[in-house]
Amino acid sequence: MNKIKMNTPLVEMDGDEMTRILWQMIKDELLLPYIDLKTEYYDLGLVKRNETNDQITIDSAKATMKYGVAVKCATITPNQARMGEYNLKEMWKSPNGTIRAALDGTVFRAPIIVKGIEPCVKNWKKPITLARHAYGDVYKNTEIKVPGAGKAELVFTDANGNETRETIHVFDGAGIIQGIHNTEKSITSFAKSCFNYALDTKQDLWFSTKDTISKKYDHTFKDIFQEIYDTEYKTKFEEAGITYFYTLIDDAVARVMKNEGGFIWACKNYDGDVMSDMVSSAFGSLAMMTSVLVSPSGVYEYEAAHGTVQRHYYKHLAGEETSTNSVATIFAWTGALRKRGEMDGIAELQAFADKLEQATIQTIESGKMTKDLALITSLENVTVLNSADFIKAIRETLDTLL
Repeated sequence: MNKIKMNTPLVEMDGDEMTRILWQMIKDELLLPYIDLKTEYYDLGLVKRNETNDQITIDSAKATMKYGVAVKCATITPNQARMGEYNLKEMWKSPNGTIRAALDGTVFRAPIIVKGIEPCVKNWKKPITLARHAYGDVYKNTEIKVPGAGKAELVFTDANGNETRETIHVFDGAGIIQGIHNTEKSITSFAKSCFNYALDTKQDLWFSTKDTISKKYDHTFKDIFQEIYDTEYKTKFEEAGITYFYTLIDDAVARVMKNEGGFIWACKNYDGDVMSDMVSSAFGSLAMMTSVLVSPSGVYEYEAAHGTVQRHYYKHLAGEETSTNSVATIFAWTGALRKRGEMDGIAELQAFADKLEQATIQTIESGKMTKDLALITSLENVTVLNSADFIKAIRETLDTLL
């Protein structure tokens, strides 16, 4: 068959450890034989980030804004142990955080539904997409350990030097204080990304905070979402036959457990962090989770929701066989290729992405899977494949579909 032609490159962000190995396998077996693949390549492996003082991460984000679509491999966010292992100049920040900040994006995560991998919540029939605001709150906090008695105050000084003060607490002994913030600009971007993604995927949108307790902080989120919906999106949602509604976070949790799924649940930063792990675990596995960063201007960056699979990488280096799940990484590529095809009007590219996803799911449902899925599947007499053979099995299925 003739290879599918691409007009505009994808931004390709390579990564670290076992996912880097899988990345190349996926390209060699599942992409390059079928597509005349055009990418602008950035190596976001920790070695290259250290060499470039992390400039390569910033450059990859700028390229993503230029071309509109990126695909990213899992990367290491270094801790103290990594400092010595990689001889780092400094403890570089999370590449995901750097890219999110540059794109002003919102992360959307959804489970990949496969027969035989049953959700723990019995009435979940459709994917639940978690939309996580990726700026501020506890992730940009300031903290003080209070040594003893005293008064803690929240102070804001405006550009003219005028102060606004609120007493946080009068301590009669030791304690702790935490200061968090957010910006109306970031909340607005979050809201628009959520509304646009709901329209893009034709799904209802829920948004939840705790505005009854946080009458200024959380209530501002609620008000911004409602104002933007009423003035910019209400008619579009009605025409698309989808709905938006706000509810308290505790009410949302109760509703989610009783719902069959098929909607987007938008959460503040910490809520989204926790709830996305809850949803992914309840659906089966982080390795069976799609993740896409969407900017309010319509830029998309697709990635796997999991880490670099460090333990398997060390086994691989020792020459031992691994059975590493590559599904989320495959779906990062299919998501990016589909979006590139959609933006450039290449129906063949969109159709190929659909076929590759279908081939991946059919391979698992036929009983061929990696060890992690074999441990949780309800299918009987399954075949456990190693990392490479699983990808090759998907290629065999793909060839029959094509």
